[in-house]
Amino acid sequence: MTADLSNVSLALDAGWADIREGVRKICEQFPNDYWVKLDHAAEYPTAFVDALTEAGYLGALIPEEFGGAGLPLSAACAVLETIHETGCNAAACHAQMYTMGTVLRHGNAEQKRKYLPGIASGALRLQAFGVTEPSTGSDTTQLKTRADKKGNDRYVINGQKVWTSRVMHSDLMLLLARTTPADKVKKRSEGLSVFLVDLREAKGKGLEMRKIDAMINHNTCEVFFDNLEVPAENLIGEEGRGFKYIVDSMNAERILIASESMGDARFFIRRATEYAKERVVFGAPIGKNQGVAFPIARAHAEAEAAALMVRKACAMFEAHQPCGAEANMGKMLASEAAWKAGEACMQTFGGFAYAREYGIERKWREARLYQTAPISTNMVLAFVAQNVLGLPRSY
Repeated sequence: MTADLSNVSLALDAGWADIREGVRKICEQFPNDYWVKLDHAAEYPTAFVDALTEAGYLGALIPEEFGGAGLPLSAACAVLETIHETGCNAAACHAQMYTMGTVLRHGNAEQKRKYLPGIASGALRLQAFGVTEPSTGSDTTQLKTRADKKGNDRYVINGQKVWTSRVMHSDLMLLLARTTPADKVKKRSEGLSVFLVDLREAKGKGLEMRKIDAMINHNTCEVFFDNLEVPAENLIGEEGRGFKYIVDSMNAERILIASESMGDARFFIRRATEYAKERVVFGAPIGKNQGVAFPIARAHAEAEAAALMVRKACAMFEAHQPCGAEANMGKMLASEAAWKAGEACMQTFGGFAYAREYGIERKWREARLYQTAPISTNMVLAFVAQNVLGLPRSY
């Protein structure tokens, strides 16, 4: 399907200066020392998340009728980009901004009334997204977690999820499980359903969590389901159509994550540029050396190019145009631009880049994730090859 771009405009200015300034003021309260301590202890940034919640930024995309700000996706992009540009990290809470989209678009009226106001205010944390499994990875249609209906009032869930971030700090989990066996559906994407799991009730009653010791502090876990009972009223939309609902929210997720990468790129470029001007070796600033200056300049050029694709994807999303290709390409280009900027920054700082007090090595580790998750670079290339260029399906 070819998108109609006649009603899509792309301003030269990224916009939302007031939001960026408000977020920047919050981030100034959480300097590098705050993140270093959390990183050492592998703790959740509760104070930071609470500050963003109280300011209303995490409810930016929820309509005003449900207590949110009712802002467009570009405003949410401005929030996340600014968080990362300042040196902070939004991974602890960004899911609160987009995971609720499944409830908003596909939940019934009662579910929206019950959950969205609490998510908007922060009284309810919807941070956990249970999709990935140990044996399926990105091949979501092959997941093995089962939800079997018992009577008319409940489902019983058995299975396992992995790399489920923030689940220990979330009240609700959006869970994708198979409700119809794979051998009884015509297409692999059929027979999957989405549930809202109330983690406050489920813990110790069929749900177990084990934290994964990982390179970055995302509080990610393995989650085990052993005959966990979930009320039938917690099914989102129609049974068996869950894969469509999840895919429907992926474009927004890609664009928002790309915005975080853009923030990372700008953080690295700013820090590298400042240091290259200040650091004097052999009687001159190191930025006079082309070997230092050129990688930073190239990183800047690539970041600006990536930003244009991300903004194009966002503009198409807001104009209700198909934007899967743009969202995926934007996410890929932004994640690569952030990584290259991080490499340039590490080289510019030299040995000092490894000192935690500068905050460079932490951001470098964090930035690398987005070439792997929430979708890997190779998966994006496969999507573009097949769906944009018409090449044979990759294996």
